[in-house]
Amino acid sequence: MIKKILVSQPKPSSEKSPYFDIAERYGVDIVFHPFIKVEGISSREFRQEKISLSEHTAVVFTSRHAIDHFFQLAKELRFVVPDDMKYFCITEQVALYIQKYVQYRKRKIFFGETGRFADLLPLMVKHKNERYFIPMSDVHNDEIKNLLDSKKLRHTEGVMYRTVPNDLNSDEPFDFDLVVFFSPSGVQSLLKNFPDFQQGDMAIATFGPTTAKAVKEAGLRLDLEAPTPQYPSITSALKAFIEERNKKH
Repeated sequence: MIKKILVSQPKPSSEKSPYFDIAERYGVDIVFHPFIKVEGISSREFRQEKISLSEHTAVVFTSRHAIDHFFQLAKELRFVVPDDMKYFCITEQVALYIQKYVQYRKRKIFFGETGRFADLLPLMVKHKNERYFIPMSDVHNDEIKNLLDSKKLRHTEGVMYRTVPNDLNSDEPFDFDLVVFFSPSGVQSLLKNFPDFQQGDMAIATFGPTTAKAVKEAGLRLDLEAPTPQYPSITSALKAFIEERNKKH
């Protein structure tokens, strides 16, 4: 029986979030608590990467974290971002977030439609003469680098922020029926905060293949995985899972 769910992300700001619909429809208690937090690296650490931001004519943003830490580090490094800098963003939502730092001009800001980096690539190829800089997390793979290399685009990846475990209150009972993870770091954070963690009947759900892999490698049982062709979002997968579990009781 699924009655209490822990979602390892911040609480949604919009009341229209599907999570609230799930809580109301199925009578479950959903607790939001990030297992990880993102910290910017220092200007000293970035200098050790020996990257010159001034050599680049375009920046590629894959998240709002990337935007925050790019502009924060640029300020610390006393790098004045040129007015003619071009921005390529993974989604329109990410692109609009740039308004927090610069005047939004559509002729300089481009974004993908699907959230997949491969679908942003054709836009970048149209601007093949740019020198691209991609702010990255300390935890990343070579997918972006390999895609850009395949199109012979000039690019540099630089680590500008890192993911670290978020301390949880281990004095409170960890009495959830289902826990949802969104990153390998979240799984690591759980095991750091609860070294003697025993899964028992607790169900574990993941979003993304690398997170699913991390759960299995930690010796935990994976009960629900998204996205799939049938359930493209974690919330659609959760609805089906809760219905299936709860009708047995």
